[in-house]
Amino acid sequence: MLSRIKGKVALVTGGASGIGAATVKKFRAHGAEVIIADVQDSRGEALAAETGAHYTHCDVSQESQVAAAVDLAVSKFGSLGIMFNNAGIISGPKPADSIARLDMSDLDAVLAVNVRGVAHGVKHAARVMVPRNSGSIITTASIAHIISGSALHPYTISKHAVVGITKSAASELAFHGVRVNCISPAAVVTEIATKFWENLVPVAEAKLDMQAAFSGKPGFDLRRALMEPEEIAEAALFLASDESRFVSGHDLVVDGSLAGTAAFNIFKDIQQGQLRLVTKN
Repeated sequence: MLSRIKGKVALVTGGASGIGAATVKKFRAHGAEVIIADVQDSRGEALAAETGAHYTHCDVSQESQVAAAVDLAVSKFGSLGIMFNNAGIISGPKPADSIARLDMSDLDAVLAVNVRGVAHGVKHAARVMVPRNSGSIITTASIAHIISGSALHPYTISKHAVVGITKSAASELAFHGVRVNCISPAAVVTEIATKFWENLVPVAEAKLDMQAAFSGKPGFDLRRALMEPEEIAEAALFLASDESRFVSGHDLVVDGSLAGTAAFNIFKDIQQGQLRLVTKN
């Protein structure tokens, strides 16, 4: 049996699907006890039955529910060694295609989950980790905070904040043996991403457009920028394990070199209408 985090206790928010579910499976495979925290009850319970993890209903925008999930981990297993703040949404109920048409209720909805939810997780993980002088807090950020214009405004704003929370908390918690890091993925094939694309051109068409846009640009392989959830789960496992014991306050970019290659220009191409990744009328 693999054992990179054997004996550790992990709490994974947004753990019922996508990156969260892949990470739950990865953590269990490497010997951790895992609490799945999500609002998708049927999926969470099914995953718990499949993996031997434990499920609890948790809306991360509600601090009391995050606190209860942390307390459950401690009461059930005696400690919490890994907190993975993975829950997030791409947009609220009224996504806008321009900052000039930004609906503040949409911004508030995204911030409630992507920023307040993370702050709740960091706060309550720290509450139980500091007395033990150990622990790893990990959050899912996004390459959207690096490449401007690669996502909707509320989402991009929220992921900038995630990096800020990470660095701010890491600077304090380093004195208490608690590490705080985040992971910034590029495009990951998850159900939440698929739902976001429902009002856009089909993903198959998008891939063809992207391939055409990059034809003749040496060294770029589109497949490196369209990842599976397991890729991020591997990064989370590294940050959760003692292999990263000297890593804190770090934004681990997992993007297949997207931000550092000619692929960077794809988002400019999208904005200028040279690609068809635009909302249908």
